[in-house]
Amino acid sequence: MSLNKGFHTLTIAEVRRETPDAVSIRFDLPENLRDAFRFKAGQHLTLRADIDGADVRRTYSLCAAPHEDSVRIAIKQMAGGVFSSWANTALAEGQTLEVLPPMGRFVLPGEGTQFVGIAGGSGITPVISILKHVLASNPEARFTLIYGNRNTPSIMFLEELGGLKDRYLDRLEVYHVLEDEAEEIELFNGRLDRAKCDEIFAHLVHPDDVDAFFICGPGPMMDTVEEALRERNVAPSRILVERFTTSAPSAEQLRRSEAMQSKAAGVTLQVVLDGRRSKVAFDPAKHNILESVQAAGLHAPYACRGGVCTTCRAKVLKGEVTMLKNYGLTDDEVAEGYVLTCQAVPMSDEVALSFDE
Repeated sequence: MSLNKGFHTLTIAEVRRETPDAVSIRFDLPENLRDAFRFKAGQHLTLRADIDGADVRRTYSLCAAPHEDSVRIAIKQMAGGVFSSWANTALAEGQTLEVLPPMGRFVLPGEGTQFVGIAGGSGITPVISILKHVLASNPEARFTLIYGNRNTPSIMFLEELGGLKDRYLDRLEVYHVLEDEAEEIELFNGRLDRAKCDEIFAHLVHPDDVDAFFICGPGPMMDTVEEALRERNVAPSRILVERFTTSAPSAEQLRRSEAMQSKAAGVTLQVVLDGRRSKVAFDPAKHNILESVQAAGLHAPYACRGGVCTTCRAKVLKGEVTMLKNYGLTDDEVAEGYVLTCQAVPMSDEVALSFDE
C-alpha cells in the first residue's frame, strides 16, 4: 500500500512572492481532478514532500475563493519550519507536489449578511478566501476585517485587500492593526491583545450585530479574541476559529497523558483500513492510536499530528477512547463516535475503530 494514499501529484503553475517571508503557490489542476479539488471558502490542502529524506506533511489554507477557478495556497516561512522554509526557498513553477483534496470545517456556518474576520499574520489566508466568497456571492453581505501585523511590509495580500476594498466600497471595511508602526488613530496601534479587543468591540464592531466571526492567527491572539467574544455572550456557533498549530501541553497534561498511555499498554486495537481488518496492540511508547497503527505497518492517513486537520479521523465501533486534544472535530462528530487518532488513547480492554467511515 502506498504511503501517498489519497494524494494527487499536482504541478506548480506559479510561485508568487507575497511578502519577504511568504509565498503563494498556484497549482495547475487537470480536468480529471476538478471535481476532487472543488472546495469551500476557508478550507485547506495537505501537502506532502520528501525533504532531505524525510516524509514531511503540512496543511495550508486556500487563499482563493471558489468562484475564482484557482487552487492557490499561501505559505509563510516560520522560524525552524522545515516545510515552510523549503517552500519559500526551493519551490518553483513546473515542480510537483503531492496534495490531498480540500478539507476543513472553517467555512460559512449558514445564512447571514454581517460577517467579521479577525486575523493575525498568515491567519489571513483562509479569511481572505471567505471574505471574497461572501462578497461575491451575496450582494447584501457586509464584511469587516481586522488584521494584525508587525508592519506594512509584513501584511500578506496588501494590494489584493486594497483592490477588494475599492471594488466593494460600501460592503467591505479593512482595518490594519500594526505593532511596530504608529497610525494616526490609536485604536490601530499595537497588538491584538485583550485590551485592544475590548476597544474594538466597544467602538468599531458590535458583536450583537454579527452573524459569524472568523478568527485565525497566532494561538494566544485567537484565545484572546474568543474569550472576549464569549464574555459578551456571543454564541459559540457564531465564533469560528481555525488553528494551524496547537500549544505545547502543560506539565500536568503531560503527566495525565503518560498515565493514560501506560495504563492502555497492550490493549488490542481492531482496525478497519481500506476494507481490511487488522489487530494491533497499543504501544504507550508511540503515545497514541495513530502511531501504534502505523508502527504495525498499516498506512493510516495523517497530516498535522496535532489534533487540528482531521486527516486521521476514525470512527470508534467498539470500546472507549479518549482524546488528549481536539481542535478539528465538531461536537456532533464526537457524539457520533469519531475521534482524531493522533490524539486518541484506548480506555477499555478492547477497541475497534474504522478509518473507512
